[in-house]
Amino acid sequence: MSEVILEVNNLKKYFPIHQGFLRRKVGDVKAVDDVSLFIKEGETLGIVGESGCGKSTLGRTLLRLYEATDGEVYYKGKNVLNAHKDEMKELRREMQIVFQDPYSSLNPRMTVSRIVGESLVEHELFHKGKELDDYVVDIITKCGLAKYHLNRYPHEFSGGQRQRIGIARALALNPSFIVADEPVSALDVSIQSQVINLLTDLQRDLNLSYMFISHDLGVVRYISHRVGVMYLGSMVELAGKNALFDSPKHPYTQALLSAIPKPDPTVKRDRIILEGDIPSPANPPLGCKFHTRCMYAKDICKEEIPEFKNLGGDHFVACHFAK
Repeated sequence: MSEVILEVNNLKKYFPIHQGFLRRKVGDVKAVDDVSLFIKEGETLGIVGESGCGKSTLGRTLLRLYEATDGEVYYKGKNVLNAHKDEMKELRREMQIVFQDPYSSLNPRMTVSRIVGESLVEHELFHKGKELDDYVVDIITKCGLAKYHLNRYPHEFSGGQRQRIGIARALALNPSFIVADEPVSALDVSIQSQVINLLTDLQRDLNLSYMFISHDLGVVRYISHRVGVMYLGSMVELAGKNALFDSPKHPYTQALLSAIPKPDPTVKRDRIILEGDIPSPANPPLGCKFHTRCMYAKDICKEEIPEFKNLGGDHFVACHFAK
């Protein structure tokens, strides 16, 4: 059994709302609200949900790109949220991120050589020179680029190539854990498969652990070992991918999966249409956050927050009636 490399307990990230001339605080946007999960060594945990559900905020808070409001994050037993500056610099070598937009996440004034090699110089692993250039060539080659790309700028590349540069930058420090924040959503479908296969090959060769954030359920099912479903900042279901896709327990997960198109037109699937709008994360409903759109909601759902419970086999669900 692989050991747990990342453990998250009751993580919260609230963004304050200020109004008026004096900018008084009048509330919070609860972007991540009491999320718990774990990721094992060499595993991919997929995170899915509607836009605005807190997927990207979760990934960035784990890495302390956003400071958490409350909760615990342990990476290889080290408390990430309490780490001081020097400890955090060491953790940065182990924990990296691939951003969603390859067009805005790369500095347009820097060549590929500088983009990929910058962190190596910053962490004093290499000095500028031939040894650094050789190492950068090795990294970008693993990511499907070539040596002649070293002195080119981001605008000279296609979207897929830019994302490969972003992946190479994340790999440069030889991390163990990478947050992949919708890394293929801005790419054409044919290029998506190339990048997904690249991530899979790198995981196999380097024993990487991923948190793969996406709204594309097909991509998540292909690349993930386990899948977590978020709704309005909270985790509502977390299970192995086969258990979740074949036997979803939470009504929201069931609705999401019913929207996946079938390649065979003769196969009919009952589509679950959710009524109403997503509530505001600044003013979420009392009790179960999903009860305003749930066809099975009872009085208890409006009053009590459901426990995120293990139904067996590490299949976690936050629903009063899930069995």
